[in-house]
Order: sequence, then C-alpha cells, then structure tokens
Amino acid sequence: MNDLTDKVAIVTGASRGIGRAVSLLLAMQGANVVSVARSTEELEELTHKTNGLAIPADVSDEADVQNVVDEAIRHYGKVDILVCNAGVGSFNLLENNAADEWDRIFDVNVKGTFLFCKFLVPHFKDRKAGHIVGITSDVARRTFEHGTVYGASKFAQDALLGSLRKEVRPHGIKVSTIYPGLVDTYFNESKPGSPDSEKTHLKPADIAQAVRYILEAPPHVVIDELMIHPLTQEW
Repeated sequence: MNDLTDKVAIVTGASRGIGRAVSLLLAMQGANVVSVARSTEELEELTHKTNGLAIPADVSDEADVQNVVDEAIRHYGKVDILVCNAGVGSFNLLENNAADEWDRIFDVNVKGTFLFCKFLVPHFKDRKAGHIVGITSDVARRTFEHGTVYGASKFAQDALLGSLRKEVRPHGIKVSTIYPGLVDTYFNESKPGSPDSEKTHLKPADIAQAVRYILEAPPHVVIDELMIHPLTQEW
C-alpha cells in the first residue's frame, strides 16, 4: 500500500461535493491538501477541517492556475498528487445551447484539466514521480439526449487524460481516470439529500474512497481507469 502521509495533493473544485469529500479524506490519511475553488468562504471553512492550504482560483484562468501550482510548491516544497475534479454542466437540446455555454463548460471541464496538468507535469518529471487523478463522468464513454455539450466536454477531457497517460508513463508519472455515474451533489444546480437521490445516487464519499483506493495502490501499480455506478443505475 502507498502511504499518503505527508504527500501534497492539489484538489480542484474542492469547496463542495466530490472535491470537498476528497479533500477531507486525503487530509484524514495524512496528506497536505491544497484546496482550490472559486468560493473563498467555503474554502476557508474546509481548511479549518483539513489544516491545509486554500487558494481561490478560476481553473480556466492560466495566471490563476500558475499561481496555485507556484504557491503549493513554495509552501510545501513539492506536489505529489493532482486531483482534477472541478466540473460544470447543463443539459439541453443542441440548438438551445448558447455559444457562451459551450465556452463555460469547456473552459472548466477541459481547459482547467489541461492547465493544471500543463503546469504540474514538468514538476512531476523533475521528481520522476507524481499522480494525476481526473474525475470525469461515465458520459465520457456514452452519449445521451440533451448531453451534446456536456458529453463533448467529457469525451475531450477523457482523451486529454488518456493521451497524457501515454506521454508521462515513461517518466514514472501515473494518470488515473475515474468515471462516476450519478452522484448526489450540487451539480447542475441540484440540491443533494433528497429522498429519491439518497436511494439512487452515489455519495461524494464514495468517489473520495475511489480516489483513495487509486492513490494507495503500490508504487509499481497504476489503475488507469475506474468506472463506478450506483447499483440502481443501468450502464
């Protein structure tokens, strides 16, 4: 088992939902967590629980992302883990999507992943170690009505991570992709905790445990991909 004690992990989209659950669980396992999100208030509350570092940032802004990486390395001296969790989505007929909605979704889901990997991969190569975990969606592997824009962004994010996996493996760097099904979060303006979703959705803690499982694999093992669904969701 790979011990997470004193590992430094950057987690994006950390203020709520999956990102918050991942941040809390990694901190419980002894990692130093750098929590990234737009919401300053929610980040501050989270860092009281993780005793880590909070950096408000827009994951689609190159200067913001560069600052997160620089500040994490300055503060801790290194980064070991990147969890790309930040994501947004909306569901509509293709012709009813505005162009700026396409930009918003691709900026967070694809560009955000690209930028964090772009600025961290050189650091990982220098250290000949590092682990990138991308949390995408099961819709990166299937299509559905009203999912043209969101689904396209997840296919793109999946392709980015898959290609990167091949590029960095010779340098001792791992890239793992998690494909969750329905998760009970605030995604797409949903409110978690309804009686129906309690029975039919995964919990953020379920995905956090999947991240832990991947990160704690022995050093010679890489879990390339992990699909996870609630039992009630047909794949």
